[in-house]
Amino acid sequence: MNGAPESFWQWAVPALIVFGAAAALAGAAIWALRRARRSPRARAAAERERIEAGSALVRLDDAVAELDIEVELSGALYDGTAPATLRRARMTAQHARDEAFAEFQELGPDTHPDEVTRVSRRIRTRTDAATAAIAHARTEHADWMTANVTAAAQVQAAQERWAALRDQIGDPQPLLDDLAARFDAAEWADAARAATDARAGLAEAERLLRDAAERAADPTRSALASLTRAERMLRRTQTAARTLEENHRVVVDAAEAVAGELEAARAALRQATTVRDGLEPADAARLGGQMREIEVALTAAEEHALRRPTATVAAVARLRDRLDLALGDARTAQQRLRGARTALPGALAAARQAIAHAAPAVAQAGADARVRLAAAEQDLARARGADDPVAALDAARRALRDAEDASALADYDRLTRG
Repeated sequence: MNGAPESFWQWAVPALIVFGAAAALAGAAIWALRRARRSPRARAAAERERIEAGSALVRLDDAVAELDIEVELSGALYDGTAPATLRRARMTAQHARDEAFAEFQELGPDTHPDEVTRVSRRIRTRTDAATAAIAHARTEHADWMTANVTAAAQVQAAQERWAALRDQIGDPQPLLDDLAARFDAAEWADAARAATDARAGLAEAERLLRDAAERAADPTRSALASLTRAERMLRRTQTAARTLEENHRVVVDAAEAVAGELEAARAALRQATTVRDGLEPADAARLGGQMREIEVALTAAEEHALRRPTATVAAVARLRDRLDLALGDARTAQQRLRGARTALPGALAAARQAIAHAAPAVAQAGADARVRLAAAEQDLARARGADDPVAALDAARRALRDAEDASALADYDRLTRG
């Protein structure tokens, strides 16, 4: 009778030891596997995948930008008689690019390396497919043009576009002279660069089109290479012209708005004084200190407002943001709503300025800068379309931060490329 329990334990104890050791080994293996997946080597491999995905995304974004202008030109030149291949490819590519931008933006430093690798590979697959579809659509369009449009006709059409673009740009010097007379150089530096690019682009496109015309008149020579380069230069020139117009508009609009933004900021400080008076002494002292610092910064910005309107509007927007953070939950819902309504125009203007400033540099930068700028543009659109002033203000401030981050990332890319 007593032998049965002893026999059981003689069997059970070794079994428990074996199973316990196996469980411990399995647990250790799982721990080691998880640790390996988060190791520096795993993170480095995942980062390489992310960089490759970013490169593919940049290629697609560039292809979409080229295709945008190509579709516009095709519609203008051929009165809708050209096949719709380019338009369909553009819609598909834009959708793929926007989805890829959104996914790429979610890959942060805390994302698990396995997830980074998985998402990066999916981005590459989608973007490579969209880029290939664009190339196929261009080939079909080129075949249609070869069959339906002579080289001489293509050159003539390009020359007409060049002339129209030249007339559209005109002489930007009077515009630059007006900006120089009214504002500091930093305010219109982007406009000056765009004007220089537009002038140079027109001159180079004219030279290429002359060469293409000579080649088109000679049956033994091909005008395709010169015509293609001329088309690309016309697109760049058109982009520079748009940048010039947008930057001029940004500076002039800021000059008209800056006085109102300064007054609205001072009104917000007066309202904050009312809030401060109702707080506990310690909280009132803390808020009062913040308000004094904001008042000093606002006065400093106001001294240069007439000569530096865009910088002043941006500075005021940041100070309003700082004041809102200092006030925290001390305001009533009605006070927050009223404050958001008065802060929103300046925040929208500052975000628009930051996006306009970032765009030219970001166009030559990598995926991180482009994704951040795309986020800024999306947030600005949300801010403009929001019915709730508080939500709109939050979106506008995010747009400003994202645009400034995009500029910094683009500058870093430029410096690291040498």
